[in-house]
Amino acid sequence: SWRAFDDSEQSRYKNELVGNSVKKEYLQADGNKIQQRKGRVKFMNWIRNKQQWRDYLLITLGTAVMAVATSSIYDPAGLVTGGFSGLAIVIKQLSQMLFGKGVPLWVTNLVLNIPLFLFGIRMSRDFLVKTIFGTLMNTFWIAVLPVLQLVPDDRMLSALFGGVLMGAGIGLVFIGNGTTGGTDMMAALIQRKLRHYSVAQVMQVLDGIIVIAGIFVFGIHASLYAIVAIYVTTKMTDALMEGMNYAKSAFIITAHPEQVADELMKELDRGASGIHIKGMYTGEERMMVFCVVGKKQIPQLKQIVGTIDPDAFVILLPAHQVLGEGFRGSGEEL
Repeated sequence: SWRAFDDSEQSRYKNELVGNSVKKEYLQADGNKIQQRKGRVKFMNWIRNKQQWRDYLLITLGTAVMAVATSSIYDPAGLVTGGFSGLAIVIKQLSQMLFGKGVPLWVTNLVLNIPLFLFGIRMSRDFLVKTIFGTLMNTFWIAVLPVLQLVPDDRMLSALFGGVLMGAGIGLVFIGNGTTGGTDMMAALIQRKLRHYSVAQVMQVLDGIIVIAGIFVFGIHASLYAIVAIYVTTKMTDALMEGMNYAKSAFIITAHPEQVADELMKELDRGASGIHIKGMYTGEERMMVFCVVGKKQIPQLKQIVGTIDPDAFVILLPAHQVLGEGFRGSGEEL
């Protein structure tokens, strides 16, 4: 009887073990299904996110424009404007001189960026993914797009037109909240160790070293044109980032603020605000009129103010990315 009891206990214990095992497998399978369902939901949300699609489309388009500037303009003209693309042009020319065959630009660009991705693995996931995507797309376009003879034997035109294309491409990538790796990412990694310097300062040093390397390879003459290209690139990028249409902020100190504001609202169809100010020399308190107008309306604003109060003090400042009624988003041209 004791043995029978032991056998029944063992049987029940085995059943409990089997039951627990099955239950554990069921819970594990159920948990896997939940995780898979969450993954699918997250992926579908990403697909539906129009902002993501817009960003990646802009990065794709921007890198294509940058690739045209690099391979079809800067490389044939020997313009080294910094960045890994400029370093790739230097390496291609050096390898051509030493071995008779230059290293393709896309190979250098890809090889130089790979270590940066490994070191930058702890960066923001979204930033890193877009940076990798931008780098791969830039490399892809450089590899597959044909080299076009856009501005043969004209370095000034190469500097100007190449700067416009490169600036437009960089601007589109930045608007898409991405980068193409290179000295941008290297500067961000170095700045982690050199906290007393800004990323912009580190990047300027890196690009400066690359430009100096270009002087030794292509000569000072080509490097001077490269500086022109850098200037045009910066201006074009800023124009895209800040908006092509500029407005003006007008600060008007006048003895007739109500009359000036009424005329501005009536003639220019722009809103105006009154700001209380105090003259520190006279101690007199006045109302200053603040108004934002389109660049085409500046002469009319000056005429209105000058007619009402010839002694008015007017300050006009650039205003970028003006949003709201009558400006960006309403379809009205500044």
